[in-house]
Amino acid sequence: MAELLFSKDVATDGTFKGIGLSAWRFNIGAGTAEQGDSSGIRDFRKRVECFLNPDGTYNWDKQAGYQWFLRKAKDYKVENLIAFVNSPPVQFTQNGLGYKTVKDHKANLKPDKYNAYADFLAEVVKHFDEQKLHFNYLSPVNEPQWDWANQPGQASQEGSPWSNEEIHHAITAVDAALTQNKLTTKILTPEAGQLDYLYGNNTATSKQIQTLFAANGAYNFSDLKHLPKIVAGHSYFTDNGDNNLINVRKHLADTAAKYGVSFWQSEYSMLADGYKEGTRGRRSQMDCALFLAKVINHDLTIANAAAWQLWNAWEPGNAEWDTRYYLLALKPNADYKDGEFTITKNLWALGNYSRFVRPGMKRLVTTRNDGLTPVQVAQDVMVSAFTGGKDKLVMVVINYTEQTRLITPDLKNFKPIKNYRTYTTSANAGDDLKPSALTNLNGAISLQPRSITTIVFY
Repeated sequence: MAELLFSKDVATDGTFKGIGLSAWRFNIGAGTAEQGDSSGIRDFRKRVECFLNPDGTYNWDKQAGYQWFLRKAKDYKVENLIAFVNSPPVQFTQNGLGYKTVKDHKANLKPDKYNAYADFLAEVVKHFDEQKLHFNYLSPVNEPQWDWANQPGQASQEGSPWSNEEIHHAITAVDAALTQNKLTTKILTPEAGQLDYLYGNNTATSKQIQTLFAANGAYNFSDLKHLPKIVAGHSYFTDNGDNNLINVRKHLADTAAKYGVSFWQSEYSMLADGYKEGTRGRRSQMDCALFLAKVINHDLTIANAAAWQLWNAWEPGNAEWDTRYYLLALKPNADYKDGEFTITKNLWALGNYSRFVRPGMKRLVTTRNDGLTPVQVAQDVMVSAFTGGKDKLVMVVINYTEQTRLITPDLKNFKPIKNYRTYTTSANAGDDLKPSALTNLNGAISLQPRSITTIVFY
């Protein structure tokens, strides 16, 4: 499983051993696993251990499975390790739980525990630094717009709401703790639950770019040492209908540009029904993979995302067909201590981007000569292009139609390009980033129906 996610190696037959992820997110747990059934989180697999013991000491043997994959990511030279938190440790929360039980949209963190929470996070970062597992980024709040309010026994996971004022308080404390401990980890925030909360809506946790990142924002972050001008948000629930998909992302890009911040899409999977695009019932693996690629394309080309991250690689106990969320579908045994897994087309669809669009590359503006509107393009052929310099050019092309399509790239301002190779993901068995032979670029490039194709030019 780690090889499939992280490897950049090529097998002897030219196929890829993995999708070469360049980022891996590690959840710092709140301690609901230690609480057992009294945690109130109904699914024991959604409870998470905490490194901090009730007596204030630390147990670094906790979260063993999480740590195993973190080390594997490091072994495979994954460029960015990101630590994120859903809830502060339960000993710091107002109700002693890893989620809210009151719908007041206020943080579950006790008012006098902000510094303790920040010190805890700094201690975790410092420990892993000492283990040569450096977190490039630390995300102290997650989806602050959701109230995460449930009665005990009904909670689905750890979580806490945060107002913009509370986010400012928490991030300021974390910045100070990182500085005090001479740590270099950067802070990633605010992980908005929907993209439109970054620029609009009218709640205590809305207009987050203007409030947190603008020079005249009410809770401006400008003087914090560890906070880059990056705003993070999640693409959930803004994918239903092509007009909505496009307009939300255009508004976000315009607002981010106005206030000089870079946007990261830091969490998405097909949680709602937008991916069905008006159809009823289940959709095929390839339908899901194509829709995943479509959202990635629009986040990159319309919202101008500088990073893109998926939730989640896998999750136990789900029917094999329900693969819209995951890269690998788990089939656990009776006691959930072993089992099997199957690879979904989502893995390879993400790989069409992650394996070829690498950190440091820049996206190129592309134009087309077919006269289609952006809404029409979203049901036709979608194109994104990236460069690592004048001698490196990559295009990812989604053919959303049922017909074979042809494209003829008109490449300018690059050294003469003579050849290309394609890597195709389609519904066909074996079309999992399937490589083509090196081909002379002397005409149109053919795209299979309902496929995602990465084109590497030489």
